[in-house]
Amino acid sequence: MELTLSAETGRPTGSRAAGRLRAEGKIPGVVYGLGREPVAISVQWSELRRALTTEAALNALITLEIDGERDLTIVKDLQRDPVRREVLHVDFLRVDPHEAVEVEIPIVMTGEAGQVEAARGIVEQHLKTLTVKARPGDIPNELVVDISGLGLGTAIVVGDLQLPEGVTCDVDPETSVVAGVATRFSTQVEAGAAGAEGAESGAAAAAEGDSEGGSDE
Repeated sequence: MELTLSAETGRPTGSRAAGRLRAEGKIPGVVYGLGREPVAISVQWSELRRALTTEAALNALITLEIDGERDLTIVKDLQRDPVRREVLHVDFLRVDPHEAVEVEIPIVMTGEAGQVEAARGIVEQHLKTLTVKARPGDIPNELVVDISGLGLGTAIVVGDLQLPEGVTCDVDPETSVVAGVATRFSTQVEAGAAGAEGAESGAAAAAEGDSEGGSDE
């Protein structure tokens, strides 16, 4: 989904000027890329927030209208206040619709890891996002990983992910995405099961011994 956002140039620089912009409901930013000079801009926070609350989130394609020109961009960085989480600054990257760009895609788990839950283990998601390359029009909103078949002590790795057509990834395919991990409780469950199995084997052996002893008489 492509969105259009108006941007203003000629903004003053410095922390005080940036603070005044934010007080006016604007966010200072910069647009760069494709071998052209960076341009300092400001955008309306309400419009930017609307653009970033689509399904594509930070990977939304945004056409910036700047001084009568239009640039296709994506948000490359969104700086927030560490405490209040307010947006302080935004970096836009110019993109060519025909050339691949590197982006971070959220990884979403689906299904239930019944085997892990039965063993009282936990599911650990080691990767929340994956760095991929794709042309702007091929960038997926998210990558879905089904954990239904996950077992205790097993993992789903990058190489197991089904990437959409036109999407590539340079991350080591053996990198763990999600794993079924043992806990103290799952260890107790395994120990209990092993003890019960041992007791059954011992009882069976004893019964067999009694049977053999009785036949000798």
